[in-house]
Amino acid sequence: MQNFLNLCKSAIGEEYVLLDEDQQAPYLQDWRQRARGNALAVLRPADTEQVAQLVKLCATFKIPIVAQGGNTGLVLGSIPDQSGTAVILSLQRLNKIRHIDIANSTATVDAGCLLQQIQIEVDKVDMLFPLSLASEGSCTIGGNLSTNAGGTAVLRYGNARELCLGLEVVTANGEIWNGLRGLRKDNTGYDLRDLFIGAEGTLGIITGAVLKLFPKPSNFATGLISIDSIQHAVDLLSLAKQLCHANLTSFELINHLSLELVHKHFPQYQRIFAKASPFYLLLELSGFGTEEQNTQQIENLISTAMEADLIVDAAIANSISQANNCWALRESISSAQAKEGKNIKHDISLPISAIADFVKDTNICIENAFPGSRMVTFGHLGDGNLHFNVSPPTQSEHKDFLAHQAEINRIVHDKTHQYGGSISAEHGIGALKKQELTRYKSPVELQLMRAIKSAFDPDNIMNPGKIL
Repeated sequence: MQNFLNLCKSAIGEEYVLLDEDQQAPYLQDWRQRARGNALAVLRPADTEQVAQLVKLCATFKIPIVAQGGNTGLVLGSIPDQSGTAVILSLQRLNKIRHIDIANSTATVDAGCLLQQIQIEVDKVDMLFPLSLASEGSCTIGGNLSTNAGGTAVLRYGNARELCLGLEVVTANGEIWNGLRGLRKDNTGYDLRDLFIGAEGTLGIITGAVLKLFPKPSNFATGLISIDSIQHAVDLLSLAKQLCHANLTSFELINHLSLELVHKHFPQYQRIFAKASPFYLLLELSGFGTEEQNTQQIENLISTAMEADLIVDAAIANSISQANNCWALRESISSAQAKEGKNIKHDISLPISAIADFVKDTNICIENAFPGSRMVTFGHLGDGNLHFNVSPPTQSEHKDFLAHQAEINRIVHDKTHQYGGSISAEHGIGALKKQELTRYKSPVELQLMRAIKSAFDPDNIMNPGKIL
């Protein structure tokens, strides 16, 4: 092993081969502080060529590799297991914006670029990269692509896969595939790009990407709406699509407890409504007309919805600060739930038409099995993605409640499957859900996935133990 480590030091420099336990610590701990892995070393290459050199060495010595970006994942996909036999290959030093092509509406970037960094740089040329996540100041675009991240603007712009035109990837044997093509049409065989996106580093290591850019909207309209049922939220979504068309950018569902936890733990954020409702919707429209036109559109939507008895109350942001306050309420839910204590998270997707029945049915099942459980339900209703989280009953021991995680997962995931949904919408499978995957994927799907894994990574050194 010392020979391997010496060769790594020669390839990238001794200071970028981290062997000290304290130096390795931030790379070994998962984002939610639930698990900690062990690593032979943390390797920090500076560019794609160095990544390729390191992967060749790992292939020669049969050393497992866990590629890591910002380490913000929620399914234990970006940390190694406890064995200490794997290396973590950090992409954080690959952080350059290589090229912005305004005429082609693309940006070519390193995989280690922070999502927020990309947003800021393209904004300087009056363009928009619309992928938006609560962790955008910490997550990297390579990680976003590896998990096919979604976020709050999927309704209008699509998820990470739809926002990427080309990739640069280091394969499991250390070769570099340069697929950095900024083409919107390229029908020349199998789409390798789509195989690597969402593969969580199990097929190869993404080192660069060509991203789609869009014209930057000139104005926004933001509204928070209180409603009395999810079915009314679904009906309102259909109405919003009819009346707002392509301007409808975000349509976020927030249940009562989610909002109350935010106000409890982040009292600096202003309450919008004096009277509580079971559910709330955060809407955003963005467009290229005047601010008055956008405001008129959302006012027309609210007025029509009021007449149809779909909403209880509504508030339209009259300033940037008010809009920011509305978004802060939404983006602070996960942090508020963490401050409240341990919880059991689910990242699921469903046909939008099935969401109301799913929530009602599943809430009853959880309450019957675990009385007093508190449901923190929120997410991207516009694309059918719910964060269906379960917090312990008030005054209960959180540790005791977490001991029932497998049972609660089974209720939620079985119901998700029953209603035609997926147990992972945007977080991935990682190590956390790989056993669950075998329950809900068909034997044919699993066989095809294993065949792809074997073809791309015959020695199983790329993020082993994840997904499959």
